[in-house]
Amino acid sequence: MRGWWERGRSLGAAHPQAVDLGIALLVQAAMTMPFVVPRSPDLEPATWPAYGLTTLTVVPLIWRRRAPLAVLIAIIATSALYKLAVEGPGQPLPYTGLVIVHTVAVLSPPWKRLVTAGLLAVAVPVSVWLNTRTARELTFSLFVFAAAYVFGRLTDARQRANRIEAERAAARERARIAREMHDILSHAVSLMIVQAKAGPVAVRTAPERAEAAFDAISTTGREAMVQLRRMLGVLRTGDEPGRAPREPQPGLAGLSDLLDRVRASGLEVVYESAGAVRPLPDAPGAAVFRVVQEALTNVVKHAGARTVSVHLTYGEGAVDIRVLDDGRGPQPGSGGGHGLIGVRERAAAHGGTAVTGPGPDGRGFEVGVRLPVLSPAEVAR
Repeated sequence: MRGWWERGRSLGAAHPQAVDLGIALLVQAAMTMPFVVPRSPDLEPATWPAYGLTTLTVVPLIWRRRAPLAVLIAIIATSALYKLAVEGPGQPLPYTGLVIVHTVAVLSPPWKRLVTAGLLAVAVPVSVWLNTRTARELTFSLFVFAAAYVFGRLTDARQRANRIEAERAAARERARIAREMHDILSHAVSLMIVQAKAGPVAVRTAPERAEAAFDAISTTGREAMVQLRRMLGVLRTGDEPGRAPREPQPGLAGLSDLLDRVRASGLEVVYESAGAVRPLPDAPGAAVFRVVQEALTNVVKHAGARTVSVHLTYGEGAVDIRVLDDGRGPQPGSGGGHGLIGVRERAAAHGGTAVTGPGPDGRGFEVGVRLPVLSPAEVAR
């Protein structure tokens, strides 16, 4: 049922005029009831002219979204004409008035809502005076119109909250995409620059190393293009031929290839893991991959290191990532760049923490990240 309701809401949002026509037909059906049910002989007869005026009262609802205040005035005028010009069946509820008051409360600015309140303050007492002239009817009429207005304002508040949440979700998604693109491009371009710098020297001294460097540049560029297509493909809709496949982001399975690409740049990479090694869900696995990727990119670009170690420790409810190099360490005045900011943001997005700074004894640079993950017992449950 929820699926049907969501599909109906989507269709309604895409075709608002059809929704308004459907509401008008529904109101017309409700207002037709007093004309078709058997009536006592002492009540007003159900005549065709009276029914025609009833329909005339309902027709303006088709334009309720375009000009709600004008529709309200038209409904008040046609209702007054029905009351003064014909003797027809009455209605148990002011259906058209309730619908348009709700619409004004949802869609109209404050000044139109104020004008609506003024019109109702005059129209409701006049209608009661022309009908029963009782305090009971006056109280009931004011109550139902006030309820329609309040429900309209609540609907507007909920819609505004949904729009704000949608905008925040879009902003979070843009930030995530920016982080992913930064990680992919920064890593690939940094490795390609290192290889390109070493290439001319290797051509003169060791041609076989030059060939390996150019192969590494080509491989790194192709891998970057594959990851970009994979990431941007998720943003596309539909499964038309030629569109990028909706594949998952790289995870722990891609770490070995990542480390091999970094090794090809001439940097010695040591990888160690501790604890009960286990597969991780897609989101934490991708976060681990990106954290290691960005930390290694930072080493290649800035550290001037010969060796870097990558340690993964699988705890009961978390995974600890530690990347330590033997380079020059943090430089005075260095702000860390967007890469380390992205590491901290990515860790925070998954409920984790990130610490960066000089390594043990002030040598090198260290990136430490802790990401909470489900323990094996929790996964089993």
